[in-house]
Amino acid sequence: MRDSYPRERTSVLVWLLSALAAVFVLQLVCIRLLGIGDPLSEFFALSAHGIRHGWVWTLLTYSFVHDSNNLLHLLGNAVGLFFLGRVLLPQLGARRFLGVYFGSVLLGGIVWLATNWNGYAPLIGASAGVMGLLALFACLYPNQPITFLLFFVFPVTIKPKHLVICVAAFEAFGFVFYELMGAASPVAIAHSAHLGGLAAGWLYHRFFHGTEWRWFRRRQVDVELPRWARRRDKTAANPAPVYHVNVSSRDDLRAEVDRILDKINSQGFGALTPEEKRLLDEAKDLLSRR
Repeated sequence: MRDSYPRERTSVLVWLLSALAAVFVLQLVCIRLLGIGDPLSEFFALSAHGIRHGWVWTLLTYSFVHDSNNLLHLLGNAVGLFFLGRVLLPQLGARRFLGVYFGSVLLGGIVWLATNWNGYAPLIGASAGVMGLLALFACLYPNQPITFLLFFVFPVTIKPKHLVICVAAFEAFGFVFYELMGAASPVAIAHSAHLGGLAAGWLYHRFFHGTEWRWFRRRQVDVELPRWARRRDKTAANPAPVYHVNVSSRDDLRAEVDRILDKINSQGFGALTPEEKRLLDEAKDLLSRR
C-alpha cells in the first residue's frame, strides 16, 4: 500500500536464535579454548541456591544456557523455537510473542524451583519457552496437521492438540514418578519446567489472546428496546453509518494506515479493532483505484 515504507528490521525471532547460538559458542570457547570452565552456566543457570542468594535474573537467563556437551540440547530447542516462532510471531507481534516466550520461561522456572527447592542441580535450556509456544500454537491451530521428525529420523504427522496432550501426559508422568519422588529422570528432562511452560501458553490464550486485560474491561450488554420505543426512535430506520474512510485528504489517509500498520507490527493483527480492520480494507481499495 505504500512504497516509501522502511524495510522491516531483524525480527525478534532471529535475535533470540542468535542469542542462543552465541551463548553456546561462548560456553565452548570458555571450556575448550580458555580452559576456565563454564562461567556462563555458573552465573546464568537457575538454581535454588542462586535464588536464595538473590540471583533473580537467573529466572530468565537460564533459558539462554544449554548443555555444552550435548549439541542436540540446543538444536532441539532452536528448531522448535524457529518453526513455532515463524507462525506465531506474525500473528502476535513482537511484544506479545516475547511476552509469551519469556512468560513461559518464567513460569517454568518458578514451577521447577517449587519442585526442586531442596535440590542442587541447576536448570538450563529454553525448552520451557518452547513448550509455552507449542501450547499456544495448539490452542490457535488445534486441528492443523503438522509433520515433524521423531528423533530427527522418523516423519510423524499429528494434530497439534493431540501432540500437546501426548507431551503433557509424558511430562506429568515424569513429574509425578520421578521429580516428586526425588529420583533423576532417565531422559534428563526437567518435567516440572516443561509443565510450567505449557501452562503459561495455555493461560495466555485463555485470558489474554485477542484482547487486552479482560478483568479491566467492562462487558458490553446489548438491550433490546420495547416496541413502543422502537416506533418513536426515528434514528432506528436510518442508523449512523459505520466507520468509513475519509478520503478528502490523502495524507490523512496514509497517516491513519501507517498507524494501523505500526500497531500490527508491534501487537499483531489480532489486536486490531473491527473498525481498524474495516478502514484498512477500504483504504486498500481506495488507494488501488487512484
